[in-house]
Amino acid sequence: MALPSLWQSSFNYQISTDVYEGPLDILLHLIESAELDITKLSLAKVTDQYLNHLRNLTDQDPVEVSAFLVIAAKLVFIKSSILLPSPKDMDDESEEDIGNQLARQLIEYKKFKIAANWLKERNEKGLRSYYRVSAPPLVIEHLDISDIGMYDLIDILVETYFKNEHETPMSDVVAISALTLKTRIDEIKTILRKQSKVNFSNFLSKDVSRLDVVVTFLALLELVKNHAIIAAQESLFSDIAFETTQNLDLEFELEL
Repeated sequence: MALPSLWQSSFNYQISTDVYEGPLDILLHLIESAELDITKLSLAKVTDQYLNHLRNLTDQDPVEVSAFLVIAAKLVFIKSSILLPSPKDMDDESEEDIGNQLARQLIEYKKFKIAANWLKERNEKGLRSYYRVSAPPLVIEHLDISDIGMYDLIDILVETYFKNEHETPMSDVVAISALTLKTRIDEIKTILRKQSKVNFSNFLSKDVSRLDVVVTFLALLELVKNHAIIAAQESLFSDIAFETTQNLDLEFELEL
């Protein structure tokens, strides 16, 4: 037995309780309110509540009420089949059980209802997506210089050339330090050859820049890594002392 389509009959249905629009909405609400699963047994449990709701329908279009009557008839049949089991020889295996059919239709309806509520929330939040149904148009660009003469090109060249003449040169904006890691290592070796033990602060001048400090520190780390000097610190945040070893004059390659 195939269930009739209920969409058309419930399309114009309005109910004052909430946003329900038809018999499947009411049935789904009754099952979820009772915290039941959508099964044949659950449909039988909410039959009385559904029939009570049907009695309260007044001044409705007969076509719309008929949709509620169809569901009510199915529920009564399901409840009666559970309370009064029929003989086995009367079962028709070729036709899907009406309870399973209604439960399956209600499960599908719930999926669409959840999807509709999700789309409604996205619409209220202004979240919209538009899919491109066709390939982007191919725009062939064409440069028309038929109206441009030689003097026009000269004016464009002069304008481009002198456009940024009042801006500060990049060489004046960014100062590039000439200090390199290899140069700083050689300078540190020269100092350590005169003094076998030197503190880190003594390698830095008074007007030293941040870049000089970083390069000096990296140079000392390279010397420590190659066992040319030994670093020691007496206490936390105290000055670091560097002492030479016998490998100070040995050459090594920098891992840049």
